Amino acid sequence: MLGDFAAIDFETANGRRTSVCSVGVVVVRHGEVCDSIYRLIRPRPNFYSRFNTAIHKMTRCDTDEAPGFREVWEDIRHRFDGLPFIAHNSPFDEGCLRAAHEIWEMEYPGYHFYCTVRASRRAFPHLPNHKLNTVALHCGYDLTNHHHALADAEACAAIALRIRHFF
Repeated sequence: MLGDFAAIDFETANGRRTSVCSVGVVVVRHGEVCDSIYRLIRPRPNFYSRFNTAIHKMTRCDTDEAPGFREVWEDIRHRFDGLPFIAHNSPFDEGCLRAAHEIWEMEYPGYHFYCTVRASRRAFPHLPNHKLNTVALHCGYDLTNHHHALADAEACAAIALRIRHFF
C-alpha cells in the first residue's frame, strides 16, 4: 500500500518535454496533505506553442521573469526528498523531469513514479474514460482549474488517497 508521497504535475510551453513552464507539487504524509508548492519556470526553449497555450492559457509574458528549472528545483526539492512521485499519466511528468534535469545539466537522482491513470483503470474500470478531470470528479474532487499545475497535482493527490491500495 502506498505510504507518503508527492503528487506532481508539469505544464510545458511547447512540444518539448524540456519546456516545463510550471510545476505543482502536493506533499502527502500520514494520509494528509501537509505541503503544496506552485512555481512558474522560465522554459527551455523559451517559446510557447499555440496548442499548449490553448490548453493552460500561459504565455511567455507569464514566465519571462521566472527563474529557470535549476533554481526552482534546488529551492523546492528538500520539501519532498525521499518521497515517491504520483502523477496522472506519469510517463509524461517523469519525462519532463528527466528532460529538464538533462538540459539544465543536473544529475537525475532516479525518482520513483506511480501512475494514477494506471491505478484508476484498475480501481474504476466502469468510468467512460480515465482523464484526470473524470477520475478526480469520481473521487470527489472538482477540478475546475484543470491544466493549472497545482490544481492538477491536488486532483492527483486526491485520487491517490482514494485508491492508494491499487498502487
